[in-house]
Amino acid sequence: MRAVARAVALLAALAGAASAPAASAPRAADSVRVGGRVASGAGAPIAGAMVTVSYGDPIRATTVFSDDAGRFAVPSLPARDAYTVRVRRLGWRDVRRTGVAPAAGVLSLDVALERETDPAALAAQLPANRWLGLLLARFDDPAQREEFVRQCTYCHQQGSAATRLEREDWQWEKVLALMARMGGMLTPELRARVPELFRAAYDPATAVPSLTASMHAPEFAPAPPAEVRRAVVEEWELGQRASMQHDLTVHPDGRIYSVDMTQDALYRLDPSRPGVAMEVFPIPEGGVPIGGAFALDGDPLPPYSNARHGPHSLQVAPDGSVWVTLALGNELGRFDPATASWTLHPLEEGFYPHTLRFDAKGRIWFTVAASNHLGMLDPATGEMRTVRLPARTLGQAVALRLLPAMLWLGRHVDLRGVAAEGGGMVLPVPYGVDVAPDGSVWFSQLNEHRIGRLDPETFAYELIDTPFTAPRRLRFDSKGALWIPGFSSGVVARFDPATRAFRTFELPIEPRGSETPYALHVDRRTDEVWICGTNSDTLIRFEPASERFTVYPLPTRVTYTREIDFDAEGRVWTSNSNTPTWQIEGGFPRVLRLDPRGAPPSEVPAVAGAAR
Repeated sequence: MRAVARAVALLAALAGAASAPAASAPRAADSVRVGGRVASGAGAPIAGAMVTVSYGDPIRATTVFSDDAGRFAVPSLPARDAYTVRVRRLGWRDVRRTGVAPAAGVLSLDVALERETDPAALAAQLPANRWLGLLLARFDDPAQREEFVRQCTYCHQQGSAATRLEREDWQWEKVLALMARMGGMLTPELRARVPELFRAAYDPATAVPSLTASMHAPEFAPAPPAEVRRAVVEEWELGQRASMQHDLTVHPDGRIYSVDMTQDALYRLDPSRPGVAMEVFPIPEGGVPIGGAFALDGDPLPPYSNARHGPHSLQVAPDGSVWVTLALGNELGRFDPATASWTLHPLEEGFYPHTLRFDAKGRIWFTVAASNHLGMLDPATGEMRTVRLPARTLGQAVALRLLPAMLWLGRHVDLRGVAAEGGGMVLPVPYGVDVAPDGSVWFSQLNEHRIGRLDPETFAYELIDTPFTAPRRLRFDSKGALWIPGFSSGVVARFDPATRAFRTFELPIEPRGSETPYALHVDRRTDEVWICGTNSDTLIRFEPASERFTVYPLPTRVTYTREIDFDAEGRVWTSNSNTPTWQIEGGFPRVLRLDPRGAPPSEVPAVAGAAR
C-alpha cells in the first residue's frame, strides 16, 4: 500500500506541476512548534540526543540535538494531525512514538531514556566504521588492507549490520562474484582471505566485548560539542527500494535535483514547498537496452536495475539547464527545467562518463571512468573532444584497448562467469574533476593514486603521484588550492598547484583509518571544506585557517554519501545512496540538508496535555 501511495503522490505531482500556483511559506496557523526535554529516568538532563520528528509519505524528517540542559527545539514544521518522534543517543535505548498530536500549534515533549545495558545491543548502535576497524586490524599487509578498503567500499558501507551477516562459503562466492561483475576487483590472494577475515572479525563472541569494553566510561559516547548541537538535519525520502540516488545538485532557484541511477530518473525537490511532493522526470529510453553500452547476455547489474542510461552525476549549467552524465548509456544529457525535456549527446569516444564540471566558458569537462579518458563538450558549438589518459602498466593499456571488443562480445556471449572470477587487474579509473581558478582542468586517477592537470586549450597533460592512496572527488577553493579526499587512506589533503606541495590531514574519526571520504566540496564564500563521512554516518567540516575539524553525526544509520553541494544560505546538501538501498535504515534513499546553525532557542511553551 505504501508503494501505491507513493506512486499516486508522484503522479499527482507530475500532473499538477505545470499548473499549480506557487505555494507561499506556511502561515503561523499552518505550522507547529516542537520542543521539550530529554532526561534519564532519574531526571538528569541528557545532552546531545538526536530528536527526529517525521511526517508524510514519502517521509520528511527534521532532527535537532538536545542541549546541556536536555532541552531541544525543532524549527517550525508544517501543521499535521500527528507526527512520529524518535529520540536517539548512543549508549541509550531509542524511544519511538507514533501518532503524537500537537495542541494549539505546539508539540511539547518530555522524553525519558533508559541506559542500554546489553553489550550486544550497544555494539549494534555503533556506526559501520567502528566495526570495520576490527576487520582492518587483522591485516598484516598494508597494501592488502588498502586494496580491501578501496575495492570493497565502492558501493556501500563496510561494517554495517548487512555486511556483518554470517555467510556460508557458497554465499560468499555469490557475494564476491557479484562484486567483481560490478567492478570491485580483488587479487586472488585477498579474495581467498575475505570469508575468514569477516568471520573472525565479526564473531560476536569477540567483537562485542572488544567494541564495548569501555561502555561504562564517559568517553565511550561523549555528547557532541555545543557547536554541533546547534545544527539541524532535514531529510527527504525519495525513490524506491530499488532506487539509487547517486548524486544531487542545488539549482540557483533553490530546487534540488537528484539522479536515480538504477531507475533512470531525475528527481526535483522544492524544499520551500513542504506540502508538495517531489517531481520525477524519466529519461527517455530511446531504444537503448537495459544496461546501455554495458548490456550483457544475462541479468542486469545490479539484478533489480531498470537502467538503460544510468544517470550518475549532475551539475547546473550557466543557462540554468541541468547536465547529467549517463554512465551506462555512454551519453551526456541536458534537462531543460522550463520544458521538462531531455537532449542526449552520445560520447564520441570512451565508456562510462562519470563526474562533470563547468568552466568559466560554459564548457563541460568530464571524466570517463571505464576507458581512462577525460572529455570536453562545448554546449554552445556541439564540439566534443576526449583525450586518452596514460595507464601505468602494459596490461592495463592492452585491456583498455580491448574494452570495446569485450563489451561487444558480452552482448552476444555470456561472459558473466569470466567477469565474476575477477582476476585482480584494476584499471586506472579517472574519477573526480574540477576546474581551477586559472582555467586548468584537474582530475584524479583513483586506482593509480595520482592526480593530473590538463591544459584546456592544448589538451596536454601531466600526472602527479599523491603521497596518500585513492584520491577521489576533488575541489578547488577560492584561492586556487586543490582539496582532495583520500578514500582508502582516511585523509584530506591540500595541494598547491604552484609549488606542487601536498599537505595531508588525518580525519578525526575513530578508529583512525576506518573512514572512507568519498567526496568533498569547498564553500568558496568561506573556504570551509566539507567532507563526506561515508562510512561513519557523518559530515565533516574542516576550517583551513585554524586547521580544525568538526564532525556532525547524521540521524539515519547507513548514510553513504557521494557528493556535496551548498545552497544560497550556506547549508550543506548531500544524498544517501548506499547500494543496495535496503541496507539503509528505513529502506529508502534520502537527500539531506544540514544547517550548521539552524536550531532555534530551546525554550518552547508547554501546553496542557503535553506528550510524555
